[in-house]
Amino acid sequence: MADESKTEAKKKAAPAAAAESTGETCSVEKCKQAVRAKGYCRKHFMAWRRGELGDHHRYKICSKEGCRKPRTKGGLCDEHAGVATPAAAEGGAAPA
Repeated sequence: MADESKTEAKKKAAPAAAAESTGETCSVEKCKQAVRAKGYCRKHFMAWRRGELGDHHRYKICSKEGCRKPRTKGGLCDEHAGVATPAAAEGGAAPA
């Protein structure tokens, strides 16, 4: 019975130990956590997946500066490509 609990504890610690044994740390400045994927620790990898970190984003985003919406037409999101209805028109006001 005691042997089974020891093997379970080793299994749980194995993935963390594997990352630490390589000696790789997160590529973000001042982060000392072990690498999970793409050169980032778990926290920074999740931020990268959301598109909040780095220049290479997981998904292609709008080419307008500061816009993080997904591309749909010609490198632009629906809003910047003119496909989406303007916010003012959605409110019921007729465009002038």
